[in-house]
Amino acid sequence: MSEKWLHRIRLVLPALLRLALLGAIAVALGFAFGARAGLWFAVLALGLLFAVHLFYLSVLGDWLERPSLATIPEGAGTWSEVFARLYKMRRASEIDERRLQESEARFRRTISALPEGIALVDAALQIEWCNPVAERHLGLKLQADQGLRLTNLVRDPVFVAYMTSGDFDAPLVFRPLANPSLALSVQVIEFEPSRWIVLTRDVTQSERVDAMRRDFVANVSHELRTPLTVVNGFLETLLDSDAPTDETRRRHMRLMQEQAQRMHRLVEDLLMLSRLESQENPVADEDVDVPQLLRELADEARALSQGRHAIGVEAAAEHVRGSREELRSAFGNLVSNAIRYTPAGGRVTLRWRVADDGARFEVEDTGIGVAPEHIPRLTERFYRVDKSRSRETGGTGLGLAIVKHVLLRHQGRLDVQSQLGRGSVFSAWLPRSRLIVVAAAQRQAA
Repeated sequence: MSEKWLHRIRLVLPALLRLALLGAIAVALGFAFGARAGLWFAVLALGLLFAVHLFYLSVLGDWLERPSLATIPEGAGTWSEVFARLYKMRRASEIDERRLQESEARFRRTISALPEGIALVDAALQIEWCNPVAERHLGLKLQADQGLRLTNLVRDPVFVAYMTSGDFDAPLVFRPLANPSLALSVQVIEFEPSRWIVLTRDVTQSERVDAMRRDFVANVSHELRTPLTVVNGFLETLLDSDAPTDETRRRHMRLMQEQAQRMHRLVEDLLMLSRLESQENPVADEDVDVPQLLRELADEARALSQGRHAIGVEAAAEHVRGSREELRSAFGNLVSNAIRYTPAGGRVTLRWRVADDGARFEVEDTGIGVAPEHIPRLTERFYRVDKSRSRETGGTGLGLAIVKHVLLRHQGRLDVQSQLGRGSVFSAWLPRSRLIVVAAAQRQAA
């Protein structure tokens, strides 16, 4: 017999025994004083027993309105067993509740001790809870602001646009209007359906260090530009002069000129990268004629290739909004890399394609390719897959870093697909919001 049935039998057995006892007494009275006397005794006894059960049911109902371990009633017979079981259940429930409250309090103390700000919000961005760090970062007060919409309390336009966009792939770095000296990094993580964790981190010091680094690079690069220009100019003059010079010295001067030109390109790329990193102003809102830009880049590619490669162009008619100078620099870097790393006899194809999600500028080559382990690091400054080959081709190691920053400023990204020995496809993706639809007349003129 199962334990459940044993519990049931133990609960109802006293009541059955009482009923059996009352029945026996009623039968005995019937034999002694007549059937009517026995029947009246049975009716009165059952009525009294029914009244007792009604009384205990009312007591149980009152207790269930406000259940408490201290006020649990006492009973007799079957009700004694019922109330004893309720006491055990209530005691176990209160112990579990106390443990849960202690665990929650310990968890909240742990979160409150973290150096990052943490705020919990629901699907409507209403604040459920936040730690003291988040209160300081966002200017909140949990007791007063709990249940209020976060974007109604933190009214920075950049922050509001980020929180309402639903696109939390990348963190937001901004300076609150209430405290412009503070730089905050905000990241949103979904931890339950329609519930979010808003993480805030003080990045003021790292932003200051990055600004110092950018200023240092920019200042040093600017100071190096003038002496390099002078050295390069004098070397060109010496090489172009008709003065008699032995071949060894002339070869040395040519090497000096090559290195001076390489240093000049490096300085120019450093200055460009520094400008891209330090510019907080929005991207220029120009109408960039991408098909015309591709034709210019193809002409430059042919000049750089000097007939060693086949150059192809496939361009849609659409234009984009953005900075023509920045996009020309980014696209030009992709094209020049394809020429440098494609052996003679190979093919380089420039494409401008429009899709549902936006547009892509693609540079496909049949060059040496890139191993998969190198692809994630290609946009790092001065990262080189093959250092000796990079020096031979005249690369500075900053081209793809410039491409990445230009695309980030245009809300785009760089995608790379490559196979060793079979070539690569470098794709600069731009969002559809930057596309400019070209009219049919303009398309025919182009």
